[in-house]
Amino acid sequence: MDDKNFQMGIRERAVTAAVVDDADLDIRNSNDVADMARLGKKQQLGDMAYGCAVVERALDDTQKIHHATDRHDLTMLIDYRQVFKRNFNYLSVFGWISIYMATWEFVLVSLAIGLSNGGFAGLFWTFIGTVICYSSVVLSLAEMASMAPTAGGQYHWTSEFAPPSCQKFLSYCAGWMSTLGWFASTASSVFVCTTLIQSLVGVRDEQYAFSNWQYTLLMLAFLAVTILFNTLGSGSLPLIETISLFGHVGGFFVTIIPIWIMAPKNSASDVFTSFSSTSGWNLGAACLVTQVSILYCNLGSDSIVHIAEEVNNASVTVPRVMWWSYVLNATLGFVALITMLFCIGSLDDAINSESPYLQLFLNTGSHAVAYVLLILLFLLIYSGNITCLATASREVFAFSRDKGFPFSHLWSKMNKKRHVPDNAVYITSIVSGIICLINLGSTIGFNIVVSLNLLALMSTYSLSIGCITLKRLRGEPLPPARWSLGRYGLPINVFGFFYSLFAVVLSCFPAYVPTDTSSANWAPAVWGAVAILSVVTYFLHGRKHYTPPVVFVEGKRVGGLQGTE
Repeated sequence: MDDKNFQMGIRERAVTAAVVDDADLDIRNSNDVADMARLGKKQQLGDMAYGCAVVERALDDTQKIHHATDRHDLTMLIDYRQVFKRNFNYLSVFGWISIYMATWEFVLVSLAIGLSNGGFAGLFWTFIGTVICYSSVVLSLAEMASMAPTAGGQYHWTSEFAPPSCQKFLSYCAGWMSTLGWFASTASSVFVCTTLIQSLVGVRDEQYAFSNWQYTLLMLAFLAVTILFNTLGSGSLPLIETISLFGHVGGFFVTIIPIWIMAPKNSASDVFTSFSSTSGWNLGAACLVTQVSILYCNLGSDSIVHIAEEVNNASVTVPRVMWWSYVLNATLGFVALITMLFCIGSLDDAINSESPYLQLFLNTGSHAVAYVLLILLFLLIYSGNITCLATASREVFAFSRDKGFPFSHLWSKMNKKRHVPDNAVYITSIVSGIICLINLGSTIGFNIVVSLNLLALMSTYSLSIGCITLKRLRGEPLPPARWSLGRYGLPINVFGFFYSLFAVVLSCFPAYVPTDTSSANWAPAVWGAVAILSVVTYFLHGRKHYTPPVVFVEGKRVGGLQGTE
C-alpha cells in the first residue's frame, strides 16, 4: 500500500470512528497517534466531515510515513483523549528515569546496610548477579510500554493481557497496589532528603539528631516545595529533567574522583574475596536477603511509563530510555559500589556507623569536601523527589480516569492551561503528607508504611509480566510493538516473571535475625493490608464503577469511548 492510499484509509477510519476534539488533541507527530491508539474516550461520534479534517490536519502537520513500522500504529483508533501536552523528548525522559533511579546516589546513601549480609565481597558479587537478573524485568516492562505506552502502566497491561475471566479484578488490584506503592515512595523520598540534612549537621557533630517533630516538619516542607514544581512550575519539568541528567552524570565524577584520590583504601582481597555475615543469617541466605537493598537502588525504570502520554514518539522513546537508562545507572552504581567498598574503611566501622556514607565522605580527611558531596547528593536526590511526585500523580490520574478510586471525577480533572492533573498532584501530596505525619508518633510506624514501596511495585511487575508470559505461552496474538524483544521475548518474560516473584518473596524477609518490633520487616503485613483494601474496595466500588482499559482497546471495545471530564 502506498502512502496516498494509506492516508486515505486513515481518513476513512476517522469517518467511521470517534471524533477527536481539536482542543483535546495536540498531535506533535504521527507516531504520537500510535502512542494513544489503544485507549478510550467518552465523546460520541460527531460531525464526520470535521473528523476527516482533524486527521487530515494531523497528517499535514507531521512528517509523512516512510517506514512500515509506523503504519501498524496509525491504523489503530485513537480512543483516549489526548489531554497532556507532549513536551518531553528523548533527553528529558532519559533524565526523568535516571534521576529517579539515582542508582549511584542510593548505592552510597543506603546500600551500606547490605554489608551486614555478605560483607564486602558478598555485597559486590550479589550486586552483579542482581543487576543481571533484574534486567529481564526491565526488558519485559519496556516491551509492554511499547505495546501500550499509557499513564496506567502495569494495571493497564494487566487488564489487556490477563485472561478475560479475571482482567477487571486483577487490573483493579494492580492499580491500587501500584498507586499506594508510589504514595509510599513519595513519602520515603522526602525522608531521605531530611536524613541528608541531618548528615550535613553531623559533619561537625556526629551525635546530633533531629527530633521527630523536626524531621516531620522538614519532610512536609520538602513536599510542599515539590508540589510547586509539579503545578506552577510544571512547564519547566522537561528542562529540569534534562539539567538533572547532566547533574546526575557530572555529579558522579565530582563525587567519585576526590574519594579515590583522598581516602585510604582497603585491599583488593578484602573487597573481592572477604565474605561474612553479621546479621544472624548464614552466608548464603544473607547474600539472598541483601538483594532487596540492591533492588531498591535500581528500582524506578517504570517511572517514565506513567508520563508516556507526555512523550513524543512514546512507543519507541519510552522503551529505549527505560533500557538504556537502566544500563547507565547500573554501570554508574557498579563503579560507586567499588568506590565505597575500597574507601569506606573497616567493615566493622562501616556496619556500626549511623551514616556509613558520611563516614565515607569524612574519610577524605576534609570537612569541606564532605559538605560539598552531601549538598550535591541532596540536590540530586531532591530532583528525584520532583520526578517521584509527578509519576505518582500521573498514576492517580490514569486510575481515576478509569474510575478506579472513589471520587475519581475529582482526581482525573486536568488544569487545561498547564495540561497537568493538579488535583491528582494535590491528593497524592496529601496522602504522602499524612504518611509523613506518622513519623511524629513513631519512626518505626513510618518505616512500616514506607516499606510498602518495593514490595508493592515488584508485585505489580510480576503480575503484568506473568499475564503477557501466559499470553505468549498460549500462542495468543499480542499488540504490535515498535520496540520488541522478538524471539527472545518468551524466555526473557519467563525469567523476569520468576525473578520478580522471587524478589517479592525476598522482600518479606527481615534484614536481621532474630528480630524484634523495631527490626522486623513489616512490609508483608502492609502489603497484605493493601491487598485486602483493594479487594474490599473492588466489591464496594470497583465492580460497579471501574472501567478496565481493555474494553477500550481497538478490536476489544465493548462500551463507549473513554476520557476525562
